[in-house]
Amino acid sequence: MKKHLLCATLSLASVGLCTHVMARNDHTSSWSYSADTGPQHWGELKSDYTLCSTGLTQSPIDIGDAVKADLSPLTFSYRASSATVLNNGHTIQVSPVDAGGITLATGDYSLVQLHFHTPSEEKIQGRTYPLNVHFVHRNAAGELAVVALLFEEGAYNPALEPILAIMPKEAGGMTKLSVQNIADLLPATRHYFSYMGSLTTPPCSEGVRWHVLTQPVQLSKDQLQAFQALYPMNARPVQPLNGRTVQVGG
Repeated sequence: MKKHLLCATLSLASVGLCTHVMARNDHTSSWSYSADTGPQHWGELKSDYTLCSTGLTQSPIDIGDAVKADLSPLTFSYRASSATVLNNGHTIQVSPVDAGGITLATGDYSLVQLHFHTPSEEKIQGRTYPLNVHFVHRNAAGELAVVALLFEEGAYNPALEPILAIMPKEAGGMTKLSVQNIADLLPATRHYFSYMGSLTTPPCSEGVRWHVLTQPVQLSKDQLQAFQALYPMNARPVQPLNGRTVQVGG
């Protein structure tokens, strides 16, 4: 587990903390979502990516028969802050400055970054949603916890618009968001599915605590198309459960 957590911490450093490096280099990364560098080949591309093909607790998953459990509520302490909005060549990544975090049964985790996938990487009972966002958190020990939020097409989403409005069009581009309260993106109901998994991009590090919110939020067709104009498809296929149990509660 220590090895997995170390890998996860290093991966988070690459996707969340060293954005100045990503702005220069990530859009030339060796992996992608298609062809010879797509998900089915990630494990072959670099030795650091081996878990993408050999790991037994990989993400995302198709959430089917979840077990009802007395899960502790997710406690969000997000607050308004400035943020950078980066087109890193794989997605749009938002990195807030001191925006708070979440409290789990295992302690406090600070929000490091959030990013988007279309279609949704998580499935619920086989259903795919048009978009989702992953809120990536880290605690003092370097352990990772991700909250996944699903979007369905419907009403215009005013909380999402400030991010969409300044998304850099070119890979490597970065803009500044003067102020955003990430909590405005969240649904009113905070029940969630919980399981242990991995990062959904190389190096696919395991030991990540996943929390998939059961209530989706809406975005308009125009908002969805604005993101898909940059990234028509950037989702890893669902991975085998390999005997894992998914709990639901909160």
